[in-house]
Amino acid sequence: MKNRVLIIGAGGVGSVVAHKCALNSEVFEDIILASRTISKCDNIAQSIKDRFDIDIQTRTIDADSVDDLITLINELKPKLVLNVALPYQDLTIMDACIATKVDYLDTANYEHPDTAKFEYKEQWARDKAFKDAGIMALLGSGFDPGVTNLFCAYAQKHYFDKIETIDIMDCNDGDHGYAFATNFNPEINLREVSANGRYWENGKWCETKPMEIMEVWNYPEVGERDSYLLYHEEMESLIKHIKGLKRIRFFMTFSKSYLTHMRCLENVGMLGIKEVEHKGQKIVPMEFLATLLPDPASLGERTTGKTNIGIIATGIKDGVKKRIYIYQVKQHEDCYAEVGSQGVSYTTGVPAMIGAKMMINGTWRDKGVFNIEEFDPDIFMEELNKNGLPWSIKELVV
Repeated sequence: MKNRVLIIGAGGVGSVVAHKCALNSEVFEDIILASRTISKCDNIAQSIKDRFDIDIQTRTIDADSVDDLITLINELKPKLVLNVALPYQDLTIMDACIATKVDYLDTANYEHPDTAKFEYKEQWARDKAFKDAGIMALLGSGFDPGVTNLFCAYAQKHYFDKIETIDIMDCNDGDHGYAFATNFNPEINLREVSANGRYWENGKWCETKPMEIMEVWNYPEVGERDSYLLYHEEMESLIKHIKGLKRIRFFMTFSKSYLTHMRCLENVGMLGIKEVEHKGQKIVPMEFLATLLPDPASLGERTTGKTNIGIIATGIKDGVKKRIYIYQVKQHEDCYAEVGSQGVSYTTGVPAMIGAKMMINGTWRDKGVFNIEEFDPDIFMEELNKNGLPWSIKELVV
């Protein structure tokens, strides 16, 4: 039987995943792209046909329905379901995979639609069900989470006896020309950014107000940028799997214009996730705002500049303290030239394809639910270099 993959989600990341799977057709011999909106799938399929002369199938699916998902998976019989739909739909897709005994991969952890909180608890709780079904789930195979986790695992394997501190540094220095837009799903992006910050230190979580902590970091090939402390999901798994860790933080860059727009929207209630009544109809302000903002999948053609995402790890090797910086720089224009996307979608979609490749070819294979840093990072790191995301390492002064 051919290596068939079912990709669920036809946004910016889904488009990149489908294009990159098509470019690795020796592994992904049969590709099906499914979404609630079939026209989005068809547009992506046509782009792949135009660029690479490769045909993929498209289907419609309601990823909120376990029954519908089971029906589709049983019909198609894929080797793996690659979930790049909304984080709200992680659990339904996982449950469908359990029922059909098909491997699962995603790029972002579960977020309840009615609570601005994302965590791995409910996904980790399905570990026994995946083991009993004899299948594997790989969580967080994007960039952050994903590649940043593997940077940590790679540093732990090759550079340290123990890592004491990790700072994850995420810089998008792209310019799309709009006064305000988000580079991935607006609801997820704005909920993430407007929430209280958190970092882990000395065995406990410390909470901060949104954007309370800012540091200036000099990003290679970009320059100095204001970087704000946020909570981000990869920290939750890394504190379990990195030996000797005493502190981990996550920083992301934002322009003053972005923050001003976001605060204004928040002040007037547009970031609300509870229903309000408007002219006799129930609407969710955040969902309404998302319909007004540019579709992130449409930003590729007009986005210029670079992304730079990496980790700074400090620890001990042979009794000596050392500090290293592992990072990846990507030009937005290069992403558009290759697969028609902007850099944020590209840097998430490529690792999703690589993770799926590692599972399908048996390089990473086990039963149960796993985070990406639990596997040997070396081959994945090589695949990044081969598939458009070359990375660099610098030793820093302690």
